[in-house]
Amino acid sequence: MKQYWLMKSEPDEVSVDDALAAPKSTVPWTGVRNYQARNYMRDQMKVGDGVLFYHSSCPEPGIAGLAEVASTPYPDPTQFDRKSPYYDAGAKPEEPRWQLVDVKVTRKTRLLALQEMREAPELADMIVLKKGNRLSITPVTPAQWKAIEKMLK
Repeated sequence: MKQYWLMKSEPDEVSVDDALAAPKSTVPWTGVRNYQARNYMRDQMKVGDGVLFYHSSCPEPGIAGLAEVASTPYPDPTQFDRKSPYYDAGAKPEEPRWQLVDVKVTRKTRLLALQEMREAPELADMIVLKKGNRLSITPVTPAQWKAIEKMLK
């Protein structure tokens, strides 16, 4: 059964436009350093799952595109790169700590701003809208996905 996810990216690191410009409009979702978000990628995401590509830590956060999970999970190479801000001295190549999936952007959308999302009653239970939520990857229900698709038309 297809699942849906919201995945946050800081646009100065990887934006929807960056992903669209990448080969096959696909980017590795590197740098996740939260165990719950990692577990979603490692244990639950499947190729073909829907992704809301969300721009965060920017002047106007919100959904900037639609995407899909494009690979099975594999070790995040940034955990082994001493020059990377995501380097993890405790991670070993034979025992990686951090996983990632590739994400393929299927469509850039108008920005569906966080404030507009907050005003939609059908999105009231979205995890990203909960006070104090800081997870970079959260599940989205099929009903929430449909409501967002409708808002983006």
